[in-house]
Amino acid sequence: MLYTDCLTPELQSWLERLRGGDARALARAISTVENRAPGWSELLKALFPQTGHARVLGLTGPPGAGKSTLVDQLAKHYRKQNKTVGIVAVDPTSPYTGGAILGDRIRMQDHFSDPGIYIRSMATRGSLGGLARATADVATVLDASGRDLIMIETVGVGQDEVDIVRLADVTVVILVPGMGDDVQSIKAGVMEIADIFVINKSDREGAERVEREIRALQSLAIRSDHWTPLIVKTVAIEGEGIAELAAAIAEYEAYLEKGNLALQHDIHNWQERLIEMVRDAMLEKAREQLGNGNVERLAAEVAEHKRDPYTLVEEIVGKVGKSS
Repeated sequence: MLYTDCLTPELQSWLERLRGGDARALARAISTVENRAPGWSELLKALFPQTGHARVLGLTGPPGAGKSTLVDQLAKHYRKQNKTVGIVAVDPTSPYTGGAILGDRIRMQDHFSDPGIYIRSMATRGSLGGLARATADVATVLDASGRDLIMIETVGVGQDEVDIVRLADVTVVILVPGMGDDVQSIKAGVMEIADIFVINKSDREGAERVEREIRALQSLAIRSDHWTPLIVKTVAIEGEGIAELAAAIAEYEAYLEKGNLALQHDIHNWQERLIEMVRDAMLEKAREQLGNGNVERLAAEVAEHKRDPYTLVEEIVGKVGKSS
């Protein structure tokens, strides 16, 4: 029996409208999983069998690299090929409202009248890695809704951007010349996650230097899949280099398929994501155990050296294990 056979008529109707391209049903589903509203888990369980068809692109890089403009131009390119697109723009969190403060939907308002593009800004809400905790779940909803392509644009906070690789089939790292120490933006982990490098604003002085630095770093490390990330120069605001970027993305996708690497890539991603999901679930249970002021009381006992934190954590983990 399929899981969907156990759903309430209301949820069944909701899923049918979402799969049929209903924008309101899609917006409601995304809000449900993002806010962990009642029924979010049941919704994702029902949607997951409908996923696995969309290609997920992750676009990251330092602030000011022109990520939003590049995403905007890529979306236009794919729409000309009649592909449907979902865009998840992960923004910093407002300290006042908890909402996204950059508002990529404002920057991409040219697409408002196009039902083939759905744009959602999400706030990081304090999560590390430039990715909102629910970003993966939102990508699942967009995938199940029938989108051909999902682009996830991250905040751009440096080394923590490596988290994007857990979601994306193809990771694009965007750099620009003239930002001081150009190499600094591709050190310490970010270099390893790039499947494709984009040097945006390449009409500026220093673009060739950035390319040389990337190639020098590539010569120092060989990836496990033996792929050498392509380097594409763009001037996104003028639409230059966008077709070349799309061709580079297609070339990497073909490389994955040819060597049966796509499945290995997915397995590796799910290993990381499953551990993360279990950690989040256990953390929520631990917080329930520590509710009603218990954290403050236990912290005081540790601070006063009445208890050691190591035994205390073992006890908490033991209680969580029994309750689950």
